[in-house]
Amino acid sequence: MDDQAETRIPVTYDNCAEVEGPFYHGTKSDLATGTELVPGYGSNFQQGRVSNNIYFSALVETAAWGAELATALAGVEGRGHIYVVEPLGPFEDDPNVTDKRFPGNPTQSYRTRDGVRVVAELQDWEGHSPEVLKTMLDNLAQLREQGLDVIYD
Repeated sequence: MDDQAETRIPVTYDNCAEVEGPFYHGTKSDLATGTELVPGYGSNFQQGRVSNNIYFSALVETAAWGAELATALAGVEGRGHIYVVEPLGPFEDDPNVTDKRFPGNPTQSYRTRDGVRVVAELQDWEGHSPEVLKTMLDNLAQLREQGLDVIYD
């Protein structure tokens, strides 16, 4: 485990104000500025699952994965969209990646039950190569087959 993970203070609803943006949300959806994304709708990553949180990141790279995976899993053409968002309430570390899969929170991934507001669309972002995306999709499919594609929501 690296020093950063050992000394890191987890982001919770109580201390999230200390985390500065900008924040990004990757999705398959074409959204307008001002749109509020709120929980209670279908998950982009598990069919038939209603999401209790909205997920976002302080890293464009992490949002790119969200956009590309949501788009590919939905069978939609294109690479998806990344939006600059502002949280509408408190947020916490995303437990789906924080400490359970990676020590600390290197993806700077967070979630909120209060939703986020779209501030702008990020137009200039670099996606992953088709080969890298296919590898990630294959890995997700393998986890699903093994019953290990758990989402802590």
